[in-house]
Amino acid sequence: MPVVRSLVLDGEKGELVNSSGRVGKNKGVSEAKNMAALKNHREAERRRRDKINAHLATLRGLVPCNEKMDKAALLAEVISQVKQLKKTATQANEGLHLPMDTDEVNIEKIEGSDGSFLLRTSLCCEYRPDLLSDLRRAIKNLPVHLTKCEISTLGVRVKTVFLLDITKEVIANSAENQELIITNSVRSTLSNILDKVSALAEYEQQLVFPQKRQRISYLDSSCSSS
Repeated sequence: MPVVRSLVLDGEKGELVNSSGRVGKNKGVSEAKNMAALKNHREAERRRRDKINAHLATLRGLVPCNEKMDKAALLAEVISQVKQLKKTATQANEGLHLPMDTDEVNIEKIEGSDGSFLLRTSLCCEYRPDLLSDLRRAIKNLPVHLTKCEISTLGVRVKTVFLLDITKEVIANSAENQELIITNSVRSTLSNILDKVSALAEYEQQLVFPQKRQRISYLDSSCSSS
């Protein structure tokens, strides 16, 4: 019986390999299986190429490029854009004041070259609907000038950072040690607001989880038997 050599598709390797066999009654069955396997392989390759082309088309719409740009140039442009976005995000996060879990008031003094000085103050606490209005009224009553304000939130926490300007005219026309007096006044004002926020939070917690009243019994000594 003659020996027939042909190329068949190896299903595990996904490659065409040499195959030899004797011509007989099973020839038609084996050829049909090989043709079906080859057809399935071609269909899988076609779906893979279509998926890749679809993703590449999406990338072309996200980056500034032209339709004639090949795949390698497109991927290089995407890498460049991702690096630039990462750099921009890093720069944007520099100096960002994120609220912490602890309620606190911080004040930092910044000396000016003309005799004035700045106070970088921050208040971190839970957000309340009247918090910003309380802060605005409090700062308005202080002998300072608000030059910058940054507000950042994280969940129910909020951190407000103020840059307060105390001019040299205010210092010159005020009492001795006015810098210390103003600094302590700002700290006291923000601390009062923080105390108010903490008190409201504690009051709301008591409303949600009320404490059970203790039952107290009184013994009248006059009714006791001797």
